[in-house]
Amino acid sequence: MIIHEFTKLLQGIRNKAPSLPTLTGECLLMRTLTLTAIALALPGVGFAQDAVQVDGSSTVFPVSEAFAEEYQIATGNRVVVGVSGTGGGFKKFCRGETSFSGASRPIKTEEAELCAENGIEFLEMPVAMDALAVIVNPENPITCMSVEELKTAYETEAQGKIDNWNQLNPEYPDQTLTLFGAGTDSGTYDYFTFAIIGEEGASRGDFTATEDDNITIQGVSTDPDAIGFLGLAYVEENRGRVKPLEISYNGGECVEPSTENAASGTYQPLTRPLFMYVNKAHLDEKPNVEDFAKFFFDPAHAIDLVASTGYLALPEAAFVAAEAKIAARQTGSFFDGGSKVGVTPDDLLAAN
Repeated sequence: MIIHEFTKLLQGIRNKAPSLPTLTGECLLMRTLTLTAIALALPGVGFAQDAVQVDGSSTVFPVSEAFAEEYQIATGNRVVVGVSGTGGGFKKFCRGETSFSGASRPIKTEEAELCAENGIEFLEMPVAMDALAVIVNPENPITCMSVEELKTAYETEAQGKIDNWNQLNPEYPDQTLTLFGAGTDSGTYDYFTFAIIGEEGASRGDFTATEDDNITIQGVSTDPDAIGFLGLAYVEENRGRVKPLEISYNGGECVEPSTENAASGTYQPLTRPLFMYVNKAHLDEKPNVEDFAKFFFDPAHAIDLVASTGYLALPEAAFVAAEAKIAARQTGSFFDGGSKVGVTPDDLLAAN
């Protein structure tokens, strides 16, 4: 009821002010304002200074949002969820500004060093498995691309040189190549460049890079010449508007991006884990932070909540291990400062 009434209110505002963000920014705006409306409508909830602060990856945002909403409804305690991208989120987190930071890649060495410089110890908590998807316009006849073709399209050397589909493959259409993708502060960008190009952060600079995945969806859905990359969950929400491509890795068969193929390890190299990093001192000093952390990793509801967002939930044993990690305040990172290709749920369970 609260969400319905708030939606009506926002629609009325939009009718009077057409210049408000639409399509691209509106999705995040609606979600953020809806959570605020829920918080304000609950008994005893307001803009308290002790609200739990969550920030980070736009990919992990749907998971953070789902848990924040359920937690606020269940407890009346307020959770504020921001979207700064994985890199932007770590900057805030390592300055001690947030208690939780969602990440679509492991923490980098330089980020961990910044945390250490500021006395921030952290717990690294795997949350789910995700697959990155490469998307094209539904009018595009292509159904599968190789990793080598994607590298040719997005690598640094392509800037100013590769601007037609048939430069990727002579059998592809003779049409302009328009590129979209995640912003350079995004863990999705970091992992895509690492897995496809072979060097994290190495890409051409003349593609439309954005922290808002809805801009990529909008751009590809309206341009028959476009290609883009983003998290699979956003693709699932927009099937019909965009078409996900199958990927051929190391000369192998074309494999469809799906949670099932991510779970089996057959969709490579674009399957990756998602994380929530937790500030250890805040766990010790702020009861609401520890309470939300326990709620987040309680297998009684966590598996279903993660699955409801379109991501592959880790097995129950992983959440049980996460509960033990919280109780023991086990800090540090399993990943030694960077992403790894081919990580499976079993690997993450072993890491705990």
